[in-house]
Amino acid sequence: MIERRADAAINASVKAGLIILALLYAAALLAEFIAPYNYREQTRAEPSAPAAMIRFTDVNGNFHLRPFIYRSRLTNPRDLEYTEDASREYPLAFFVRGVPYDLVWLVRSDIHLFGVWGNDGETAPQVHLLGTDQLGRDRFSRLVVAMRFSLLVSPVGTILACIIGIIFGALSGYSRKGIDTAMMGVADTVIALPTLILILAARAAFPLELPPWRAATLLISIFALTGWAEMARLTRGQVVSVRDLEFITAASALGARQTRILSAHVLPNIAGPLLVQATLILPAFFLAEVALSFLGVGLQDPEPSLGNMLTSASDLTQLAEHPVLLLSPAAVIFLFVFATRLLSRGRRASVV
Repeated sequence: MIERRADAAINASVKAGLIILALLYAAALLAEFIAPYNYREQTRAEPSAPAAMIRFTDVNGNFHLRPFIYRSRLTNPRDLEYTEDASREYPLAFFVRGVPYDLVWLVRSDIHLFGVWGNDGETAPQVHLLGTDQLGRDRFSRLVVAMRFSLLVSPVGTILACIIGIIFGALSGYSRKGIDTAMMGVADTVIALPTLILILAARAAFPLELPPWRAATLLISIFALTGWAEMARLTRGQVVSVRDLEFITAASALGARQTRILSAHVLPNIAGPLLVQATLILPAFFLAEVALSFLGVGLQDPEPSLGNMLTSASDLTQLAEHPVLLLSPAAVIFLFVFATRLLSRGRRASVV
């Protein structure tokens, strides 16, 4: 009974992690559809605007079935104070027309998930769920687009680092003692290096301003070349632990090639610990990309990333007034890391 409950808890943990990750990736994939506005569009009349108040009851106490907003006006430019103009309601709706975009880079569309009903772009206000930044850009639109970069770079970098580490570690574990020692010496040297400082040094060798796809390629390459060593060390240890077992000896006696033994017999039997290690590398790379963007050496403005959006939280005055708005990227970071930890916990328990 206790074991069944433990297994059920593990399965629930894995399912919860997968659901969170699926939602995050779906939002990133459909970012332009979910975002009500162009993430680059600046509304000069509304810098650092607060989040829109979505209402169902007007100033006269009348209830409305359709939610609506009031226009927000900047009344004190020096202190960035806004007041609502309750003279007219602007209803909200799903699937409204707006700025054209390429859905999943393939289908041209101008339908957005939500927006102001009948918004003509001139008279109707915009609905800013998370307010605007100092340039008047919609924070929510930038947030969902920013997720895409981090959610692409970290998994691809993790996959490449794991492939390099597994190949390197497997070859080391099956090599003679001298070669094995030399190969693990290389891996230990890479492990001993301060990863973030090494990434910063490698990034500094390239121009500061790079197009998004070049920045992604560069970061993926850096992560792969700096993150493989721990996977290599683990793979080597696992290979050494199983290479002398009876089924491996039998396969060798039957004339199977070493590459065949590694791919068909060794790696499938050590896959569990390797998957656990991969789920630990993934959030580390994710946080490294966020840190690079936060420090100003990752993706550059006006392209949004979770890291460069968090830089606005360094303004303590704005942070004190709008903590939820400024720290909304941190919520995405927390959800991603939390989901990967749930997967890691489930895989670790299954291996044990």
